[in-house]
Amino acid sequence: MLALIAGPTASGKSALAMAVAERHDGIVINADSAQVYRDLRVLTARPSPADEARVPHRLFGYIDGAESCSAARWALDAAQEIAASHAAGKLPVLVGGTGLYLRTLLDGIAPVPEIDPAIRAEVRALPVAAAHAALADADPEAAGRLAAADTTRVARALEVVRSTGRTLAAWQAERTGGIGAKVAQAAVVLLPDREWLLRKCDARATAMFEEGAVEEVRMLLARDDLPADATIRRAIGVPEVAALIAGHATRQQALEALRLATRQYAKRQYTWFRNQPPPSWTRIVESQKIDAGPIIDRLLLR
Repeated sequence: MLALIAGPTASGKSALAMAVAERHDGIVINADSAQVYRDLRVLTARPSPADEARVPHRLFGYIDGAESCSAARWALDAAQEIAASHAAGKLPVLVGGTGLYLRTLLDGIAPVPEIDPAIRAEVRALPVAAAHAALADADPEAAGRLAAADTTRVARALEVVRSTGRTLAAWQAERTGGIGAKVAQAAVVLLPDREWLLRKCDARATAMFEEGAVEEVRMLLARDDLPADATIRRAIGVPEVAALIAGHATRQQALEALRLATRQYAKRQYTWFRNQPPPSWTRIVESQKIDAGPIIDRLLLR
C-alpha cells in the first residue's frame, strides 16, 4: 500500500503526511522538485529538524544544489524508498506538489533519447515567441496545447522533435517503468478554497523572509561551484531574493515578488491537480475545514 498526498503549495500536505505516518507507522517520502535540494530548507518550506525527528523522512534535501534532479532520477530514488519502506514493514507516505514527478513515478517515463547538445543550445537560444512559431511548424499539436510564453515546455517540445524526428507526445505514449500498476494507492488531492490558499501563500513568503531565506540564498549564490544554469537557481524565490542581494530590489519589493511568484505557482498547481490526476484519487475541497486524516485512514483500510 502507498499513501499519496498531493496538492498545491501551502495546502497543508506536509502536516497531514506526518499525521498519517504517525498513525500508521509510516515513512514520509518527498515528491517536491524543490525540496530535494539541501541548500534551500527555508525557501522551499522543507520539514524542520523537529518535524524530521517526529517521523522518518526520505528524499528531502538529499541532492546538492550544484547538481540537477530530473523527474526520472527522482522517480528511481522514490521507487527504491517505497520498496525499502515495504521491506521494513512501514507505510510509505508520498507527499508533494510536483505533478511531473508523481506522474513519472506512477506512469513511467517516456524513453526520449539524449538530445543533441547543438540542437539544445540552438533551441534554448531562441526567444520564446520564435521557439513557439518554430514548434507550430514542427509539432502543431504541441504548439496548440502549450502557452506561447511557456519557455521551458516549448523549448523541450521543439528540441525533442528536432533532435529525434518524433514529437514529444509520440515518445510519451511509450512510457515505461511506472509503479502505479504494482502497488495499491490511497491517494488524496488537497484543493482548498483558493482565497484561503493565496492568503497562506502570502503568510508563508513573509515567514520565509523572517526565518532566514535571504541568508540562505546569499550562501547559495556565493558558491563558486554552482553552475550558471543550475536548476536550483530557478527555484521559486531564488531569483526574487537574488534581486535583493544584488541591490536591484528593496526588501519589501523582493518580498512582494516572492509572494506573487508563490501565488502564481500555487494557481498552476491547483489547476493541474484539479484536472490531471486519475478519477480514483480522492479530491478534498476546502481542506482547511476538513480533517482529511480519517479520509485517508478509510482509503488505507479498503
